[in-house]
Amino acid sequence: MASNRAMLNAFMARDFLSVPSKLGVLTRRPLRTSNLPGRFRSYASTSKSKTNSNYRQNPNPGSHGPEKAGPWSMPRALALSAFTGFGTYFWGIKGTERNPAMEASTVHNLRDIPVYGSAKDMQNAIHEIRDLLGEDAISTDDEDLLLHGYSEWSTTNVERLPVAVVYPKNTQEVSVIAKTCHKYRVPMIPFSGGSSLEGNFSAPYGGMSIDFSNMDQIVAMHEDDMDVVVQPAVSWMSLNESIQNTGLFFPVDPGPTAKIGGMVGTNCSGTNAVRYGTMKDWVINLTVVLADGTIIKTRKRPRKSSAGYNLNSLFIGSEGTLGLVTEITLKLAVIPPETSVAVVTFPSIREAAAAASKVIRSGVQVAAVEIMDEVQMMVINKSKSTKKVWKEEPTLFFKFSGTQSGIQADIDTVRTIAKEFNSGEFEFARTIEEQKTLWSARKEALWSMLALREKSGDVWSTDVAVPLSRLADIIELSKKELDDLGMFASVLGHIGDGNFHESIMYDKSNPKERAAVEQCVHTMVDRALEMEGTCTGEHGVGLGKKVSTLIPA
Repeated sequence: MASNRAMLNAFMARDFLSVPSKLGVLTRRPLRTSNLPGRFRSYASTSKSKTNSNYRQNPNPGSHGPEKAGPWSMPRALALSAFTGFGTYFWGIKGTERNPAMEASTVHNLRDIPVYGSAKDMQNAIHEIRDLLGEDAISTDDEDLLLHGYSEWSTTNVERLPVAVVYPKNTQEVSVIAKTCHKYRVPMIPFSGGSSLEGNFSAPYGGMSIDFSNMDQIVAMHEDDMDVVVQPAVSWMSLNESIQNTGLFFPVDPGPTAKIGGMVGTNCSGTNAVRYGTMKDWVINLTVVLADGTIIKTRKRPRKSSAGYNLNSLFIGSEGTLGLVTEITLKLAVIPPETSVAVVTFPSIREAAAAASKVIRSGVQVAAVEIMDEVQMMVINKSKSTKKVWKEEPTLFFKFSGTQSGIQADIDTVRTIAKEFNSGEFEFARTIEEQKTLWSARKEALWSMLALREKSGDVWSTDVAVPLSRLADIIELSKKELDDLGMFASVLGHIGDGNFHESIMYDKSNPKERAAVEQCVHTMVDRALEMEGTCTGEHGVGLGKKVSTLIPA
C-alpha cells in the first residue's frame, strides 16, 4: 500500500488536468493539439472548411422508416459475407506493398490478391460520391479527417488518416457509398460513437470513414413484442430515456457515449452482463450493407428462429470487416420493480474473487458484481470524485434487482457468503440516494484515474477475459508485474463473467515508460490466452490486439 501511495504522489508532483466533461472525453470535441504526435498537428492547426458546414446535419429529419432488404437467400448472403470479409482482410495485407503505412505481419505470398486503389482512385471515389449524394454528404476537411482517424482516447493510432468522411442518411445511401468504394477499391471504415479503445476506427490504408451520425433515429417501437428497431447512431442511454415510460429497457450498458452500431461491431457488454449477457444476446436482426453495396437482412423479427444460418453471429463482433450495419432490431427487458446495491471489502483480491464465485454458484441472481482493487479505491479517494470516503481495500460491488422481499433475501445470502472469506464492512442501500452513493465509486472509476493524469501523462486502459476460476490468478500476476516495473496501475472488472480491466498511468513523453506499458499489456494478453481466455472481453480487437487474434489455437 505504501509503495502504491508513493507512486501516486510522485505522479501528482506537478499540475494536473481537471476532470473533463463526463461525455466530452469520448465525444467528438476539439483535440488538445499540443498533445498530438507531431505528424498530426498540421491537420488540427491548419484546418480549413472544404465543404458546407452543415454536412453533419440531417436535412430531412423524421424521414427514416424501416429499411427494405434485398431478395437475398441466407446461404448466398452467408457465402458472400464470408468471402468479402476474408477477401478484404487479405486484400489489405497484400495492399501494404502499395499502402506502406502499416506493415502486415503475415501472408505475403498471395500475389493474386488485388491491392487497394491508388490515390487517384480514392479521389475519383470522392468526386463520384459527391456527385451522387451531394456536397454535404462528404467532407475532406483536415479536422474531420483527424477526428475520424486519430483518437487520444485510443491506445493504438497509425500515421495515416482517411481520405474523406462520408455522412449517409439511410441504408440506400450506404449502399451507394459501398458500391462506389467497391468500384474504385477503396477501403471503408465504419465510425459510430468514436469511443473505442483499441484503434477500432483507424484507417491504416486511408479510405473512407463512414460516419453514421445522421442515422440516429428510433425507427419503430413494438411495445407488445418487447423489441425496438433503431439506426446505428442511437446511443443506448438515449434509447432507454426514450422508452422508459413503456416499462421496458435495453440492458446492455457499456460506456455512456457508446452507440448501438459500435456496440454490435464489438459485441460489447457492461456491468449488467452477469445477469443479462452481452450484445449478441439482445440482437434480433440486422440490416447490413455488404462490401459491394448489396443490402441483406439477417433474419425476420420473431425472438426465435431455426430457419437457416445464424447470420447475426457472423456480423456481431466483426467490427465492420464483413459489412456495414445500418439498422438493428433489439430485444427489450422489463424494468425490475425494485433495485438495491451492496458494497463489501476484503483483505485480498483472491478472497474477493472467491467470494464472488461462490455467490454466483449459490444461485443468487445478482444484476451485477464488480471488483475494484485497493489502488483503484485509493484513486477514488484521492480524486475526490465521490462524496463518500472509501476503505482502500479490494472491494466488491453488487447490484440486485427484483421484488423487495427477493432482494432482501439475496442481500442476506451474499452477506453470509462474504463472511466466509474474511470480509470487512458490508454496506447496502436502503434508499435510491444511498444506491447512487454506493455505486458511485464504480461509476467514477475511469474518470477518477483520468483526473490524476499529469499534463504529459496518459492512461492505458485495456481488458482481457478468462474462465472464472482463473480470474484471481491473472489479476495477481498482472499486478505483480506492474509493481515490479514501478508502474502505477489499478484493476477493476466484471468479476461475474471473468472480464477485468487494467488502467495504467504512464508518461507518454517517455519512450521507455510507454514500452514498459506495452510489454505489460502484451504479457497480460498472452497470459490470458494461455489460461484459455481471450485478448478482449468487450473492448474489441481493432488494431491494438490484431496480432493476438492470429495466434494458433
